[in-house]
Amino acid sequence: MTAPQHKPDRPSDPDGATSSVPPITPDTVGEYLDGIAAFLGGTANVIMQLSLRPVGRGVLESTVDSGKITLHPIKRLRTTLSYLAVALMGTDEERMRYREAVNESHRPVRSTSASPVEYNAFDPELQLWVAACLYWGINDLNERMRGPMDSDTADALYQFSSRLGTTLQMRQEMWPADRAAFQKYWDENLAEREIEPALRDYFNDLIDLKMLSRPSQLVFAGLQRFVVTGLLPQHLRDEMHLTWSDRDQRRFDRLLRGISAVQTRLPRKARLFPLNVYLYDLRRRMRRGKSLV
Repeated sequence: MTAPQHKPDRPSDPDGATSSVPPITPDTVGEYLDGIAAFLGGTANVIMQLSLRPVGRGVLESTVDSGKITLHPIKRLRTTLSYLAVALMGTDEERMRYREAVNESHRPVRSTSASPVEYNAFDPELQLWVAACLYWGINDLNERMRGPMDSDTADALYQFSSRLGTTLQMRQEMWPADRAAFQKYWDENLAEREIEPALRDYFNDLIDLKMLSRPSQLVFAGLQRFVVTGLLPQHLRDEMHLTWSDRDQRRFDRLLRGISAVQTRLPRKARLFPLNVYLYDLRRRMRRGKSLV
C-alpha cells in the first residue's frame, strides 16, 4: 500500500501545458500540514536541532528556567507549537510580535567563559540550522504520510518554509536558493553533527519522558522511543547509539500508513489540531496583553 500523491489543482494554458502552482500563503499552507506531525516528530526534531553543538550547549547551559522542557513541559510545548503556527500561518504583525517575545527570552542565552563552545541565541547561522531541521521534519513526515509532492508544489512549500527562520533573525538570503541547494546544505551539515555524552543523556531523558509523571512514562515512553528512532536520520541514530532494523522499519511504515488513513480524511480544522488551537490562543493572548512565551 502506498500513500497517495499530492495532486493540487493546477490551471492549464490554452495549449494544454500546466503552469506552476500559485505561491503558498499563510491561508493555504494548512493544506500541507498535519497537526499530529508536531506530536510525532517533535522530539526527533529537537535532537536534530540540538545536534549542532552551540545550539545544544545553549539549551543545556540556559539559565532561563521558564523555558526548560524538563521543568515546564506543557508550557514548552505551547511555546514551540505556537512558534510553528505563527511562523507558518500567522500574519506579518503576529510574526513580529512573537519575534519580540522570543527575543526577550533569548537575550540571556549566550556562552560564558566556562562554556566549551561559543554561542548566542541571536546567531542567524544557528537559526538557519534550526529552521532547516523544522522544514526537513515537516517535509519528511508529509512525504511519509501522504506520498511525494509534485515538483512544483514541493518547490512552493520549500520557498514558503523560509518563514521558519525569518520569523526570527535568519535573513531571507541565507535560506538555500532551492531544494537542490538545501539538500546539499543538509547533507554536508548533518554529516558533521556529533552528539556529546551530556547531550545524549539529555536527549534520552526527553525520549523516555522523564519530565512527565511515572504513569505517563510507563504508558507512552516505549512508543515515543520507537517513533523518535524511526524519524531520526541514520547518522543521528548512530550518534545516539540507537538500533533500527528492517523489521522496525516495516512496523513503522505500517504505523504511519494507519495514522495517515485517518488523518487525511479529517476535516481541515481537525487535521490542523493543535496548530490552529495554539494560533488562536496566541491571538487571544495578544488581544489581552498576556505573555506570548
